[in-house]
Amino acid sequence: MRRRKLLSASLGLGALAGLASVGYLPKSLLGSDRSGALAGLSLYSGSGLAFGTTVTIKLLHDDPRSAEAAIQDALDQVKKIDALMSLQQEESQVFQLNRHGLLEAPDRHLLYVLAFSKQLSMLTAGAFDITVQPLWTVFNQACLRGALPAPEDIAAAKSLVSWRRLEVRRQQVCLHGAGMAITLNGVAQGYAVDLAIEALRKRGVRHALLDTGEFGAMGSKTSGKPWILGIGHPRQHDAISAVVEMDGRKVATSGDYATFFSPDFIHHHIFDPATGDSPVELASVTVVAPTGIMADGLSTAFMVMGADKAFSFAGRLPAVDALLIFKNGAIRKTAHFPELHA
Repeated sequence: MRRRKLLSASLGLGALAGLASVGYLPKSLLGSDRSGALAGLSLYSGSGLAFGTTVTIKLLHDDPRSAEAAIQDALDQVKKIDALMSLQQEESQVFQLNRHGLLEAPDRHLLYVLAFSKQLSMLTAGAFDITVQPLWTVFNQACLRGALPAPEDIAAAKSLVSWRRLEVRRQQVCLHGAGMAITLNGVAQGYAVDLAIEALRKRGVRHALLDTGEFGAMGSKTSGKPWILGIGHPRQHDAISAVVEMDGRKVATSGDYATFFSPDFIHHHIFDPATGDSPVELASVTVVAPTGIMADGLSTAFMVMGADKAFSFAGRLPAVDALLIFKNGAIRKTAHFPELHA
């Protein structure tokens, strides 16, 4: 079941907004791409395994060898991030950090993602917190027994959750508490989208759609027509809640259905650090943002924050929109959410 530039000295709202510039395609470029002819370009696609799912890339190009090289470069970037940030691969730096509580000589990509995550934690008053992994562990272990964890087990895991006790330095990352652990499942796939898009752009690709579990696109699918995505319904398999027009921003969805610990979806893989259990209001959140890492992180944060706080927060960030689906099926979206209507 799948879910899903350097350290900034400032930790205010502007710091998070500044991170949005990474991999952002200006609307002026989008306009020229959409109006330009796509004659002579053919559709090429490729796929690979990463993040426990199939990553797919589609692009338009006039040369098959160049298209193949571009797809391979993009897939290599995605697989690199998976290898660095996997919870299961023993060679990954996240696995080693969780095992030992200390990581020497962290990779620059890991440093970037950790720095972003800590900024998002501060700005959301802890609603987003990558140190919730102990909660996942205790719920998953109970689920394997066909039960929910006991209140005292939840409390013990919750005591290990604190983004403030994650120390990130250029040469060392440290978890200040025995039993603490992190998960980057709420940001890694989005960050991989950003790197893959940049890899394609360096190869001269102007029109592409990427799916790492989160989505990114550039240019158009055909002349004058954008790439589009269907947002799945959280309760009805194969049903579509909305169709999104890809406008150069990235798209990420978090939902209570991706990995759940109770059949009523009340207990699932997204945790509220304040309660030690899952947030109760929303079934899914889809965020459109300038970068994949921002869309990915915000979709998780908004699930925890709930609708009112999420809308208020989105309104203070440039080029961020959201579609929220409540447990009862009601839908609420920001004014500029790029929904495509027939």
